[in-house]
Amino acid sequence: MGEEQEQKFHQLTEEPVSRVISHLAVPCIISMLVTAFYNMADTFFVGMLRSNAATGAVGVVFSMMAVIQGVGFFFGHGSGNFISRELGRRNTDSASNMAATGFFSALFTGLLICVFGEIFLTPLAAFLGSSPTILPYAKDYLRVILIGAPWMTASLVLNNQLRFQGNAIYGTIGIASGAVLNIGLDPLLIFVFDLGVAGAAWATIISQFAGFCLLLAGCTRGATLHIHISRVQLKWSYFKLIIQGGLPSLARQSLASVATICLNHAAMPYGDAAIAAMGVVQRITTFGASAMIGFGQGFQPVCGFNYGARLYHRVKEGFWFCVKVAAVFLLVIGALGFAFAPQLIALFRDDPGVIAIGTVALRFQCVTFFFQAWITMSNMMLQTIGRTVPATFVAMARQGIFFIPLVWLLSLSPLGLLGVQMAQSVSDLLTLAAAVPIQLYVLRQMSQMQPAKV
Repeated sequence: MGEEQEQKFHQLTEEPVSRVISHLAVPCIISMLVTAFYNMADTFFVGMLRSNAATGAVGVVFSMMAVIQGVGFFFGHGSGNFISRELGRRNTDSASNMAATGFFSALFTGLLICVFGEIFLTPLAAFLGSSPTILPYAKDYLRVILIGAPWMTASLVLNNQLRFQGNAIYGTIGIASGAVLNIGLDPLLIFVFDLGVAGAAWATIISQFAGFCLLLAGCTRGATLHIHISRVQLKWSYFKLIIQGGLPSLARQSLASVATICLNHAAMPYGDAAIAAMGVVQRITTFGASAMIGFGQGFQPVCGFNYGARLYHRVKEGFWFCVKVAAVFLLVIGALGFAFAPQLIALFRDDPGVIAIGTVALRFQCVTFFFQAWITMSNMMLQTIGRTVPATFVAMARQGIFFIPLVWLLSLSPLGLLGVQMAQSVSDLLTLAAAVPIQLYVLRQMSQMQPAKV
């Protein structure tokens, strides 16, 4: 290890857990809030076109963006989890090899998504849940988004690898810069250049490319692992580790995409206003949870380093600290969201039908919002310490195992639209019931493991 990396090791394994997590969480929270904010920017500015079909198109394509993000998180978390554990064991060479392998694998996979997505553009847009009126707008938006798939996936890998090394500040600079650029480009391209929905997509991929360049630059500074193509390891042992560490993220993001598609199809019989409303609610709840997720991301390098160093008591201490802080935070956010639901929906689409449908759906989700504290922190810990099977189950549960059948069953029940609006909240309740015993079992197992000798 270099001198700076040695200092990082001592910081993560010796300083008080709550202080280290809080310190590392600040740039992660900023990064998540900024990312969520500029994810909402397209919905906000497209909503100014005063078209439910255009607003619905952004919500429809959001599921494809979730797939692209899922690939990025798969390689980013898969390589990042391993990197943090190896740095905890002071194995810098294997960590550097994994960094390069994860990055270039994501870049190549993003290129494949771009090529095949463009070839099958129309059937893909229809499959994502476009109604006949939404389809033209969805194709315009999706066509451009797919162009940016290679650097969108690679950016997420760089951001996560930097974070797992305890250097989240470099990732935050890249993400935040891209977000500011996106917010500035949206009105310029949509209204000034009159590109409409396609303008929002161009703003997104241009800003993502700018952030990608800054993230690459961040990998050349300070106590970070540098990315070199010569270090790529085309070996099954490396890809197996990526699969083990990244499968929960891929499952979570992919099922989130499938869930969005199912949600769009379930809402379709109730018109474009219902599709638009559910898309807006998704963006709002994603933004509401982003700070909590960022806080948990501050825990992950602490978790990985200390687990690798066999300091298991610090891993457990960090988990309980994060659960308590996140639960209190989400209770407050949920209460505010419940109280101001109509005003929040109206920010994105000032249409009575959209506001009415979105308000009910948002309030249902606010009631169970704080459940995500346990669900998310459990998933992050399980994934970081390499517990692939339970981590994947918890990752799949909320928006997959429970939500997908629920949204269909409830939409076909006498509840109709109300069933669609309450499906996510019911899924949260069932996921919490499943996640609690799994996490408690793993914590008990960790208490019986042989710790490092002091």
